Amino acid sequence: MTDLPTRSIDLKNVLSGSAPTADHSEGMSYLQSVPRRIVTLYLPLTIIVVILLFPFYWMALTSVKPDEQLLDLDRYNPFWTWNPTFKHFYKLLFESYYPHWLWNTMYVAVCATVLSIIASVLAAYAIVRLRYKGANLVGGLIFLAYLVPPSILFIPLATVVFQYGLFDTPMALILTYPTILIPFSTWLLMGYFKTIPFELEECALIDGASRWQILIKIVLPLAIPGLISAFIFCFTLCWNEFIYALTFLQSTSNKTVPVAIVNEFVDGDIYRWGSLMAGALAGSLPLVILYAFFVEHYVSAMTGAVKE
Repeated sequence: MTDLPTRSIDLKNVLSGSAPTADHSEGMSYLQSVPRRIVTLYLPLTIIVVILLFPFYWMALTSVKPDEQLLDLDRYNPFWTWNPTFKHFYKLLFESYYPHWLWNTMYVAVCATVLSIIASVLAAYAIVRLRYKGANLVGGLIFLAYLVPPSILFIPLATVVFQYGLFDTPMALILTYPTILIPFSTWLLMGYFKTIPFELEECALIDGASRWQILIKIVLPLAIPGLISAFIFCFTLCWNEFIYALTFLQSTSNKTVPVAIVNEFVDGDIYRWGSLMAGALAGSLPLVILYAFFVEHYVSAMTGAVKE
């Protein structure tokens, strides 16, 4: 008796001339057996996790190893230590300018990111919503500007920075970082703005709202995931940037973390690996916290931009 509904549905399909619908009830049942789950799911995930996390483990391990264990890998286990020490972190935080370098990096990254987001929002909204001839061409050219390597731009920018008297100041980085941040952020926000229904803006225009009011009160609240994604991208790039910071900053007190830990903890051919890894580990924690809280918004915004 349990086969009667299925047979009646098949009979109706035959009489009507339509093909029977495919049965997708199996779904992911091929993962129900333990050996298949191990081979197709757990084993690849384990390999990926180990590959991704091993550099952080090595960095953390090196930062707490005593100096004699760092230099003699034949007598001591290179992948573990039984006598951890926080001497490297103490030297980093209390016997160097590292807290000041961290502040410089945070100050430059936040200011350059905010400046780039403001410019990208205005550019993306104008390209997507203000209908004018050549809007798509302008959007494509802006994205192509992102493909220009920073290693080519820093040479002419160094001359401009020097002529304006900004050399060896944080403003040199704050004003030059947007040249590599705005193109990608604009492209990202263009794709996200296209997902917002235009009918909302038409209703607001009929009610007498201006373009500025529409952008502030309607578009931006709906585009918060896209703004978060653009902010994370810009902040991460500013935090890890090396070439511009190495070129435009010379004094020790004005350097950012990526440049400072390389210049100040390397004496000729002597590398102070404990302090280097401690500085790299402490410098990566803000980005880890940022991604941990906003990774869902970052993925959703990137997906919306790519679809467009």
